[in-house]
Amino acid sequence: MRGRGETPTVEEVRLPAPGPGELRVRIRAAGLCHSDLAMVNGTLAPAYPLVLGHEATGVVAEAGPATRLAVGTPVVLNWAPACRDCWHCRHGEPWLCAANTAPSVARGETAAGESVQVTLGLGALAEEVVVPERAAVPVPAGLPPAQAALLGCAVLTGVGAVRNTARVGAGESVAVIGLGGVGLAVLTAARRAGASPILAVDVVEAKRELALAAGATDFLRSDDTLGREVRARTDGRGVDHAFECVGRSATIRAAWRATRRGGAVTVVGMGAKDDLLSLSALDIFHSARTLRSSVYGSTDPDREVPELAAALAAGDLDLAPLVSGTVSLAEAPEALDRLARGEGARWVVTFPD
Repeated sequence: MRGRGETPTVEEVRLPAPGPGELRVRIRAAGLCHSDLAMVNGTLAPAYPLVLGHEATGVVAEAGPATRLAVGTPVVLNWAPACRDCWHCRHGEPWLCAANTAPSVARGETAAGESVQVTLGLGALAEEVVVPERAAVPVPAGLPPAQAALLGCAVLTGVGAVRNTARVGAGESVAVIGLGGVGLAVLTAARRAGASPILAVDVVEAKRELALAAGATDFLRSDDTLGREVRARTDGRGVDHAFECVGRSATIRAAWRATRRGGAVTVVGMGAKDDLLSLSALDIFHSARTLRSSVYGSTDPDREVPELAAALAAGDLDLAPLVSGTVSLAEAPEALDRLARGEGARWVVTFPD
């Protein structure tokens, strides 16, 4: 990306050699995420020129001094590696680590010698990246690359929102608004938690089959009748848990209205700073609902990525419904356009071995 709103292009960049505590990782697959779109459209404010991408899997190609991972180790990249020393890390909230606040970090240069930024410290839509070793989580060999890539963002975020933030229990009812990669991961996790019913909501009718494959029991169109349709499927109450996976005030309000008194709304989608949400003071008091966000699934990736990778390897976690297709790096700009139009779930860039 050369600037806000511009069309991404494929260019050569020069990476620095890995220094102490750093790795060079050869990327095998990288997912296209709405957070990348936020870098494109200005929802976030990175510096440019910028290498996009932050959801990826690869193999260690070179290890700098004072590292422990060997060359050839398969890894999933972690875009929010914990420093383990700030207040949040020391109080059990590594997903809020104070060291991970910048949307872009300077690393490398263009062929003309211009300094380059990388998205969330990674810039993973590239053949190779240089990253801190703490941003690389080792995983078992042999995982399907297009699915393994999603462990680093969509799956960790969606599963964590269900398991860690909302702590959904068996028999509890769930609604998921917004069925991109993260929303589908929420559905998958809700099914694994034993939730019922699981209501999937989107404006795009084509998402119906994706939602049912991922674990939904019902698919609902997102329109003015949504609250009524949700209550009709929950004995008139509304759901115990609503997950908003879009990042818009309108869909947060829809999630709020779809939730029962005493239930909880978990905002997983990242929205714009000028998109303000309005709720009446009386509604907040009378409904007794909880409104909260889930940042990176409230997870510790060093612990939970290996757990999810093991489940994927064992066949206990099916991520195939989340992958709409694979594309080459040259096709990534077109796939980003598809993502912006709401087509499919996750489009994944794959690289030859």
